[in-house]
Amino acid sequence: MRWWDIDPVLQLEKDLFPEDAWSRGMFWSELAHSRGPEATRRYLVAVEDERLVGYAGLAASGTASDSGFAAVGDVQTIAVRRDQWGTGLGARLLTELLRAATAFECAEVMLECRVDNVRAQKLYERFGFEAIGFRRGYYQPGNVDALVMRLHDPATSVPAVPAVPAEPAEPSAPSALGTESNG
Repeated sequence: MRWWDIDPVLQLEKDLFPEDAWSRGMFWSELAHSRGPEATRRYLVAVEDERLVGYAGLAASGTASDSGFAAVGDVQTIAVRRDQWGTGLGARLLTELLRAATAFECAEVMLECRVDNVRAQKLYERFGFEAIGFRRGYYQPGNVDALVMRLHDPATSVPAVPAVPAEPAEPSAPSALGTESNG
């Protein structure tokens, strides 16, 4: 994801998450931490026929070291247009986030998922995530609980899927993730 992707991302964000959509500033802040040698974020978009059909983001914290402290990844968001549900795009996006977690040397990856989002929970379970607890009233408004899930060793959970091409150098061309999938 790059700065020129924010407007279409916001449109999809507001469509899918009308009550708790991220703001433009939140995306800008995340992207500010996604470039350069000190990057701690990885955000990507999926584009089909010049139309944004999904996006996802991961934050990494901590560093791998000899003292035994390991980096932890946190899935910040995964969103797929409704007309793309069931195509495997969510699995492709999650695969790329787990690849990023591996590159960040994360020993585990965490995420929160609405307790009423069974479809997403099944996706995460397919990748080896396990439920470890709840965050009461996490999603506002509505006071909906979040299921907290954890995946140990993301490098072993990445299915064999072709790598995504590198981001383009030209600002006029959006980055793209194909919609082919293994699942």
